[in-house]
Formats: sequence, structure tokens, C-alpha cells
Amino acid sequence: MSLKTPTSLMASIRAGATSLGLFAVLAAAAISLTYIAGSESIAANKAAAKARALSAVMPPHFYDQSLLSAPLKLVDYAQLNLSPPAVGYAAVKSGSTQAIILPVIAKDGYSGDIALLVGIDQYGFIQGVRTIEHKETPGLGDKIERKKSTWIDSFNGRSLANTPLSDWAVTKDGGVFDGFTGATITPRAVVNAVHQGLLYHQRQYSALYTTAEDY
Repeated sequence: MSLKTPTSLMASIRAGATSLGLFAVLAAAAISLTYIAGSESIAANKAAAKARALSAVMPPHFYDQSLLSAPLKLVDYAQLNLSPPAVGYAAVKSGSTQAIILPVIAKDGYSGDIALLVGIDQYGFIQGVRTIEHKETPGLGDKIERKKSTWIDSFNGRSLANTPLSDWAVTKDGGVFDGFTGATITPRAVVNAVHQGLLYHQRQYSALYTTAEDY
């Protein structure tokens, strides 16, 4: 049986270490590429989901460019119950802003915050409202979701001009918006939040549309 000399033994160790190091480098590179590809895919999916949500509250004839391409930094947004950074979106057509999409949070839902998107045109008419996040009771409060009920469509066409202040309430409170059997708190919170969105649009009109004209 032959024995390796110290020199050959060290050479074998160096060769093994080199191979191990190369393997580690290749493995790290593969993991990095997988992470980057995964991150890009996640980012793309999030952007696509956001684009779908925005388009759900803004009819296509109001814009001829991506809604995501015209973000608006909102100011004095406490009325909308938002946290910084507060961002809305402009619907731009032929270089002119036709409408605004505002995020609004209803803080008084039955089970917590209710996140909404409200699309409002330049004349103050609601073009669409969607619930994008909530924790309301399944089978009761979740009727604020468009896929569960058409109730959310009852805001379409409403404005501060054609719907008096007293009407911005559920029918149980003397307003014009239907409540849900066994879940009045949820629709009441949404009605109030949407109304606040309209008031914000009215009060911040100049700032919203002046900023939006930059796109």
C-alpha cells in the first residue's frame, strides 16, 4: 500500500478546498439568481394586482395611460385615515387629468380597519368603490366585497351635489344606503369613509389636479 507524501497530501487538500470553494460560489450564485427572479416575480404580481384594483374603480374611458404611471403624493390626508406615505393615482387622458383614485381607510369597521379605493371624476362623481382589505365577519360584513355582493356599486354616480349630507348613512340611520341584516356596523363604516373621500376630493381639488397635471 502506497502512502501519500506530505507534498501530495497538501496538493489533494488544496484541490479539495478549491473544488468546495467553487461549489459554494456556484451554489450562492444560483441562490441569488433564484431570489432575484422570485423577487421580480413577486413585484410583478403585486403591480398587476394593484393595477387591477385601480382599474376596478375607474372606467377605461377616463385614461389612456397606465394608472400606476401617475401616482399622487397626498397632503393633509388625516381625513382619509392614511399613514405616510399616502399615495393616490390620477387618471390621465390626452395629457389631461380626468379623475382621481383615493385610498381611504374606515377605522370603525366591526372587526377592524377596512381599506377602500374610491374613484372620483373631475366633476365630483364617484366612478367606483372597491374594498381591498378587511377583517369583517364572513357571510355578514364581507358583503362589502364586490365578489360577494353588488352593494358596493350603490355608490356609483353619487356626489356631494346629488346626495345630501343626511343621505350619507345606512337606511337604519335615515340614509339611502342599505344595511346588512345583522351587520349594520360594517356598511355604516364604509358609507362614512366613502363620504370622507368625496369631501377630501372637494377640499383638496386644486392640489390634486394641479399636481396631476405634471403627468
